[in-house]
Amino acid sequence: MEWSFVFFLNSALLGVGLAMDAFSVSMANGLHDPRMSRGTMCRIAGTFALFQAVMPMTGWVCVHTIVELFSSFEKFIPWIALALLGYIGGKMLVDGIKAEEAEEAEEAAELSAGALLMQGVATSIDALSVGFTISEYGWLMALAASLIIAVVTFFICMAGLRIGKKFGTKLSGKASILGGIILIGIGLEIFISGVF
Repeated sequence: MEWSFVFFLNSALLGVGLAMDAFSVSMANGLHDPRMSRGTMCRIAGTFALFQAVMPMTGWVCVHTIVELFSSFEKFIPWIALALLGYIGGKMLVDGIKAEEAEEAEEAAELSAGALLMQGVATSIDALSVGFTISEYGWLMALAASLIIAVVTFFICMAGLRIGKKFGTKLSGKASILGGIILIGIGLEIFISGVF
């Protein structure tokens, strides 16, 4: 492929497709914490964007170095995504139920760095296989495609966080429960589409 409008359009569309899981998780995070600061929103969207850039490049490197190892790992991707999102979603669900029972839904717990990293990995792990799709690109084009994917992901996640915050304010105590259910649903969707 050459540097062209089609290359940039393909990369942007790839970014949109890959960012959908991160968008949904961002909405769930916004639901969970309707009072989230702009700095926290940028940190969450930035984390997802970073992982969405790193994963395709990792896949590209694997194609050009250790392709056999990667292809045997690929079948575990749906299981890893299900485990990570199931755990985070389940925890959010339990926290929401506890908060509702105690009627202490005033302060939503801020997303921990560890939980954010797990979300980043879980939502971007399928982007590893994009390294196969862009394997015919030179390293500079692959890097450019990865950066375009990251920028698209960042803006999509910011939109997801804003939507989640808006509805989180309206739903108050039930928002955390809904966010947890959404995360578990996303994990199941990645798992089912990856295994069947």
